[in-house]
Amino acid sequence: MSVRHAPNTVPGTVESPRGKLVYLYLDAVDGATRDEIQEHLGLKAMTLFSTLRTLREEGLVAREDGRYVTAGPV
Repeated sequence: MSVRHAPNTVPGTVESPRGKLVYLYLDAVDGATRDEIQEHLGLKAMTLFSTLRTLREEGLVAREDGRYVTAGPV
């Protein structure tokens, strides 16, 4: 895993600690697969699925070529 830069701030609409963690991770590594996120953050599959779904519904995370990436304004 290579970090491309120091993470930006988390959008104010993200309230859950897990949502913030996943968002910052994706921002720092410039996107990742579900398996990579789960492995590096130690989240259970159902927890991660729910968190990613919420972030996608809010337009903050997108899925591109099997990878999740940050999207939208901060």
